[in-house]
Amino acid sequence: MTALIFHERIGLERRRISPFSWRIRYAFAHKGLTPEVVETRFADVDRIRRLSGQHMVPIIEHDGTVVHDSWSIACHLEDRFPDAPPLFGGGIGRGVTRMANLWADTVLSPALRIQILPDFPGVLMPEDRAYYRSSREAELGMTLEEAASGRDAALPALAALCRPLQLTLSEQPFLSGTAPAYADYIVFSLFQYARIGSPRDMLALMPELPAVLDWRTRMIGLFDGMGDRFGLHPRN
Repeated sequence: MTALIFHERIGLERRRISPFSWRIRYAFAHKGLTPEVVETRFADVDRIRRLSGQHMVPIIEHDGTVVHDSWSIACHLEDRFPDAPPLFGGGIGRGVTRMANLWADTVLSPALRIQILPDFPGVLMPEDRAYYRSSREAELGMTLEEAASGRDAALPALAALCRPLQLTLSEQPFLSGTAPAYADYIVFSLFQYARIGSPRDMLALMPELPAVLDWRTRMIGLFDGMGDRFGLHPRN
């Protein structure tokens, strides 16, 4: 098989800290693909720019092509490996999954991010913490602690936001139906990001979401327990 290279963000003691990399890691496993992994730190930004013309990971290299952006990578894997198990289940499934991708990134992600902001530097390498703090605080216009000061009070709103997930998962074991697919990997990647980025288990603090908690447990256990393979927050 043609070489397949996966550039993946790492943190403290090689923790996998990027939700976007987690969804692609699960996509590879779903397709039965084993890429060569290039562990990537914040300090490796120049290498990523040389490869892809932009500074974000994940990126993949495959058959002379460099692809960045997790959605584009998932589509590339689906199109280039059509005989492997499908991530989307056809054109209609791809369209619906794109909506799930945009909802997760624009609605769910900001709500989860606020919950873990002051804890997240603990999963970064020490030399990356100052950059993370300064860049995020400049973006937010306040300290990480100030941004997250109301996180306990925000849990009911987060639970309400997740109610469609709860209702869906009360009727079927996965968001994609009877078996997981890329829509599951997208949404799970954000709960995994929160799980690694903070010692607070938000789902345990929201008892109105038992089906989501059970689904997360199933997702962690997929592919020989891949969700537990790389370590959680040091304070866990």
